[in-house]
Amino acid sequence: MENKKKLLVLVGPTAVGKTTISIDLAKKINGEIISADSMQIYKYMDIGTAKVTLEEMENIPHYLIDIIYPDEEFTVAQYRDKAQEHIDKINNRGKIPIIAGGTGLYINSLVYELKFTNVKPNDELRKKYNNIADLHGNEHIFDELYNIDPISAEKINLNDRKRIIRALEIFHETGKPMSYYNKNFRKKTEKYSLVMIGLTMDRSKLYSRINKRVDLMIQNGLIDEVQKLLDIGYTKELASMQGIGYKEIIPYIEGKAGLDETIQILKRNTRRYAKRQLTWFRRDSRIKWIDVNQFNSIDDITKCILEYADSLLI
Repeated sequence: MENKKKLLVLVGPTAVGKTTISIDLAKKINGEIISADSMQIYKYMDIGTAKVTLEEMENIPHYLIDIIYPDEEFTVAQYRDKAQEHIDKINNRGKIPIIAGGTGLYINSLVYELKFTNVKPNDELRKKYNNIADLHGNEHIFDELYNIDPISAEKINLNDRKRIIRALEIFHETGKPMSYYNKNFRKKTEKYSLVMIGLTMDRSKLYSRINKRVDLMIQNGLIDEVQKLLDIGYTKELASMQGIGYKEIIPYIEGKAGLDETIQILKRNTRRYAKRQLTWFRRDSRIKWIDVNQFNSIDDITKCILEYADSLLI
């Protein structure tokens, strides 16, 4: 146990307060923060991702934010490798790494023994399947995946075209289904002295916070941010531009939707995403859930977390 690297993981749905709480935790335990957010990796995408600002960081080092451009590929395997490198370095400096974020696959890549394929993107294949899906709907390519890899198909949402195509790509490039590489999907890692904390709150209060956050994003210039990305040349087909907060704004910019409708769709999609995040994280029995509504302050929340984590982290 003494030889294991220390690691505190802080998860939860969007808008629950992970950023503020992770920073307060880091100040109290001499920690540094590694983001686990698949949208905050992109440069130029700040408002729609609710990216932490330099001022908000309060001099706490943050990693894996603003590391690639919106048109660059970035896989879960790449995330895991970079995050593990930071975890080791932070531990070696005598500090405690705090993984903070809501991207389930990023978290799982660190707390489970996942296998990853080294299959490089096949642009021709991706274009082919995107065209098929555009013409015939996601159901068409989903059915093909189900025929060759029903195990993976059961785990992928019909609307998640990107993951459907990636699973097809892996099969065509390797001759083996993606499920072959995900055999150890639920095998827990023994690499770390691990503490996992999940933040939650009353659902109606969370949804209210999400709605207010979206209104604030619009006030702070989200539409201009998306317009600038399009002006630079980042097309709406990019994975980055399919993220929540961006794909909803594009129809408004194109004149295909009104502002009120756009805002309501963005709020709805964000609420749905938060619900999916909670469903995802509740599968992991190692997570200690903290209801933030039960506390009077951030200080009280972090004290509660540290009381729970004390034996492993301090």
